[in-house]
Amino acid sequence: MAQHPQPSERARELVRGAYDVHVHIAPDVMKRRIDDVGLAARFAELGMAGFVIKSHYVPTAERAEIVRKLQPGVDALGAITLNASVGGLNPVAVEIAARGGAQFVWLPTVDSTNQRSCLAEEPEGAAPPMWAQLQEDLREAGMEAGAVDLFDADGALLAPARQVLEVVAKHDMTLATGHLHANESANLIPHAADAGVRRMVITHPEFTSQRMVLDQQRELAARGALLERCLTTPLTGKVAWDVWFGHIRDAGPENSVVSSDLGQPFNPPVEDGMAIAADLLLERGFTEEEVRLMTVHNSRWLAGAEPLDGAPAHHAAKRPAVVGGTV
Repeated sequence: MAQHPQPSERARELVRGAYDVHVHIAPDVMKRRIDDVGLAARFAELGMAGFVIKSHYVPTAERAEIVRKLQPGVDALGAITLNASVGGLNPVAVEIAARGGAQFVWLPTVDSTNQRSCLAEEPEGAAPPMWAQLQEDLREAGMEAGAVDLFDADGALLAPARQVLEVVAKHDMTLATGHLHANESANLIPHAADAGVRRMVITHPEFTSQRMVLDQQRELAARGALLERCLTTPLTGKVAWDVWFGHIRDAGPENSVVSSDLGQPFNPPVEDGMAIAADLLLERGFTEEEVRLMTVHNSRWLAGAEPLDGAPAHHAAKRPAVVGGTV
């Protein structure tokens, strides 16, 4: 097995109480490094607060509830990603997920128009995403669904997308932009804010199919969206480390949230991701307060968790109870 960075004790301590808001773990339709129950046990040992179970294909709220019952000290959270496998922009699916306790709603990823049409080549040596082969298998089997659009030809938000935003706002869920084009995210965030969505995050803006420029990142942060800095994006060679660190500094650490996006068998252990990122940020001159803000306080805001000492004032509100499931 490949040798991976070993987090320092300083980094472990800094990320205590954090949520990893983007993990890919088993059971899944592709091989993963660890399952959700195993990860919860590791998080409990390390003093991590919880994690959000992301699947590109299936809702995960029911899994998360079982994990919470088996490991009560770890707040595993469910999610739904609005790809073809759940009916795309399906407000009914989002409503059911919310009633089951899901916290995150990812807009289309593998089935977004942007991802489907992306012609950007991976940088030389970059590891391709694991879902790329599955998408190819579906195409070859003649089961490829249409791309999931949020806007019509004139750039107007489609009615199902507006309904999804209303459901997210009603349940105080967290809206993540998935693999939308940077311009689509820029168009969407004002609509989400106007609909009353409070917790918004721009999913890995440095990813190959996003490549969001710094000015757009700053504009969306000013509208209340956090910018998700996924460790795997530079770790797998999809963007240069200097660009990743530079965007965090130039857009402001207060506007960034660190996640791992880990779970792939060839990458570091999922439970190490946040601390590895903390060590790297410290090495690049970020302060302990900045690192804790990006890893702990901002992740807890997106997770809807109670704020800890040192959190920004606007992080005070906890997510509400939901109908069905437990939170």
